[in-house]
Amino acid sequence: MKKILTAIVLGLSVQTFAQNVEFKSSNFKDDKEGFKKAEAAIDQGNELFKAANEALFLVQDFGLNYKKALQQYEIAQKFNPNNAELNFKIGVCHAHSNDPSKCISYFKKAKQLDPACDPFLNYYMGYALQLEGKYDEALKSYQAFEAEYKKADNFAKFVGQHKKECAAAKTAEANPVRAWVDNVEALNTPQDDIAPSISTDGAEMIFSSNRSNSHQTNEVGEYDYDIYSTSLNDGTWSKPKALAGTINSTTDDVSNCLSYDGSKMLLHRADQTGQTDIYESKLVGANWSDPKKMVFQISSDKASETYASYSDDGWKIFFSRDSDTRTSGTEVMFSAMQNKMKQDYMTAAGIPSVNSKFNDGPIYIHIDGETMYIASQGHESLGGYDIFVSKKAQGQWGAPVNMGYPINTPYDDFFFASTANGKFAYIASNRSGGKGGYDIYRVTFFGPEKKPVVETEDYLLASIAQPVKDHAIESTVDVKKKSLTVFKGVTIDAISRKPVEAQIEITDNATGQVIETFTTNSATGKFIITLNSGKNYGISVKATGYLFHSENFDIPAGTPDQLINKTIELKNIAVGSKIALRNIFFDHG
Repeated sequence: MKKILTAIVLGLSVQTFAQNVEFKSSNFKDDKEGFKKAEAAIDQGNELFKAANEALFLVQDFGLNYKKALQQYEIAQKFNPNNAELNFKIGVCHAHSNDPSKCISYFKKAKQLDPACDPFLNYYMGYALQLEGKYDEALKSYQAFEAEYKKADNFAKFVGQHKKECAAAKTAEANPVRAWVDNVEALNTPQDDIAPSISTDGAEMIFSSNRSNSHQTNEVGEYDYDIYSTSLNDGTWSKPKALAGTINSTTDDVSNCLSYDGSKMLLHRADQTGQTDIYESKLVGANWSDPKKMVFQISSDKASETYASYSDDGWKIFFSRDSDTRTSGTEVMFSAMQNKMKQDYMTAAGIPSVNSKFNDGPIYIHIDGETMYIASQGHESLGGYDIFVSKKAQGQWGAPVNMGYPINTPYDDFFFASTANGKFAYIASNRSGGKGGYDIYRVTFFGPEKKPVVETEDYLLASIAQPVKDHAIESTVDVKKKSLTVFKGVTIDAISRKPVEAQIEITDNATGQVIETFTTNSATGKFIITLNSGKNYGISVKATGYLFHSENFDIPAGTPDQLINKTIELKNIAVGSKIALRNIFFDHG
């Protein structure tokens, strides 16, 4: 027992009185060769570290610089793990990685070895404490940094933002929103799994991942991002598969937005110079087409664009753009067409009401056309990227509102893809507890809390003092909510049951106006659209070699968000075949 206690005391003593070991030749007389290698690695890492910091100060992309610096620093760390400055720099590299929780132990060790090892130590200790949810301690650390750091540069806004984040996070965690967030373990890996985008019925998902593939790794041993797909069957996501076709390349391919009908998608990729542009790919049968670069109004020649989203009506593209002339990172912009047939997009314009002084984007426009979800490092963030919601009123987008905890955390929480009914959504986050890097999470919204009704009426019939009272019936209150019905299905041969490519028209029977025209998938026969409630619709289906199919259906006003799944059986043209015209209407009499 005495030996065990002695070992514990010695262990505590070593931890408490650990000393900072400087990189001096006099400290490593027995291994001069090892010292030279470690010193050379630090010098090389410092150059990369400096370049990354300069980009960070300007709210610009620092590329692989922190990761490459970390590789060099780790060489020196193996030689001498007890240098405060080196531990601090390794912590900074991790803090700006996709797995920031790794920074915490390095900052703590740096402070233990030498609290004065770097002017920014208090700042980054504040960040480490913020990740741990110790907001009061983090605030004190930020304030200590402010008191010491007197330079009038761009970094002051980072400190101010983090102080706001601590206050916001403390309030948000004390008042969580009615939502549950689950790690979708079947889709995630120790690498980064990001950019989930789903079909309107929530049954199909595409996302991007830099998991192992057949391509060459980059300078830091990472694979490029490819786009994968998965399907939801009986509540379980299928094993992700790389998209078929020529959509994936040997560079990063990051999915942005799947169109509401699932027939096309927006993505972004970088060219050899490092500039990132937005592309579009279309689903042709079972394969995705070679992506085509969007017009110069969206994919410009002078700036990088990412994270695009279709508008609900198909007239606009929303996206994020970075510019060398800006010092506040990416901003949300949009470009609208004047004519859909010509696809003549106009000059892109910013949306000042939703942009901050930090990076803004990705963006997701809900199919209701009145809701925009934005990821941002600014506004009232709880830390890192948070997801905000902006509502459109009188044609203008309102100020973004934080979606709250547990959807948002002190870590990066971004991307947002919602089902049409808004009950479920998918996000990407590098919060602690995941498989590594960014993981995909499912958000389940519980809806507003229902207040219990307490009846205090005295129902004693014999009471004279308090007889039964008449209950007045309150007038009906109309709830103005856009109800959407997801109408999906397949067109198949009535005999062989094989998929048939067909042309479908959806008509508003009250006006006779054709509101949707589309072609079902040639490989699967699938289609999916959304329709407003309160109307009677006619559907006509045409396919070469098959009889014309026609019928009508009614979606009553006020119908809650629902799903209609229909199989349309088409009959081959043959003598004696009969056709039923179910949406032909005649006047009375």
